[in-house]
Amino acid sequence: PAVAPAPAPAAAPAAVAAGETAVNSPMPGNVFKVECKVGQQVNAGDVLVVLEAMKMEIEVSAPVAGTVKAISATVGGTVNTDDLLVTLG
Repeated sequence: PAVAPAPAPAAAPAAVAAGETAVNSPMPGNVFKVECKVGQQVNAGDVLVVLEAMKMEIEVSAPVAGTVKAISATVGGTVNTDDLLVTLG
């Protein structure tokens, strides 16, 4: 099967508006926990989502401080590398 080429790192995902920050999955895995809720204020480094991959838990943290605008991750769902997990604004 053909593998789609990865998008250029500089390109922002279309789903995220200007001034918002996409928090993407660093690797394929399962969504184990969602540690934030829409409207919540978060600081850089706060854990937003916990993924499970290769029998390990991987914490996905906020890259910047902001407000949680949207949560795309669902507990028990499967994600691939660079899938949108959370949108911060």
